[in-house]
Amino acid sequence: MITFILLISCGDKIEFTKFKSISNGSWEANKNVSFEFDIRDTIVPKNLFIHIRNNKEYSFSNLYVITDLHFPNGNQVIDTLHYEMADTTGKYLGKGFTDIKENKLFYKEEKVFPESGKYMLIMRHAMRKSGEVNTIPFLEGVQDVGFSIEKIE
Repeated sequence: MITFILLISCGDKIEFTKFKSISNGSWEANKNVSFEFDIRDTIVPKNLFIHIRNNKEYSFSNLYVITDLHFPNGNQVIDTLHYEMADTTGKYLGKGFTDIKENKLFYKEEKVFPESGKYMLIMRHAMRKSGEVNTIPFLEGVQDVGFSIEKIE
């Protein structure tokens, strides 16, 4: 009974979580991944996370992502984010016992949403090979992209 209560209380901090599968484990440069979510609380700060599940086909030690957060009033905030995906030895970061690793990456810390209503987060990868201008057309090894919102304890 105590274990059950602990499991319930741990899950209470997650307000939103959703994953989208990437077709063939290859994230196309022109294929946005979007998440629509409702916000009712405009007072309490929350942590926002991007989740990336990658497999051994992912050949980079980092990841660049462009995010576009749309507010209910029509405003938007665009960010370019950089994440480390492997350590200096090339070992993938993240959790997982198989070839698939899940990285839970901070998107925004202690975010207070200014208004209630429907929001939309749109993401795309912005990976380029060293010395090249164009985005990699197919980013191999990305299986799922997720987004979550958590209460701060």
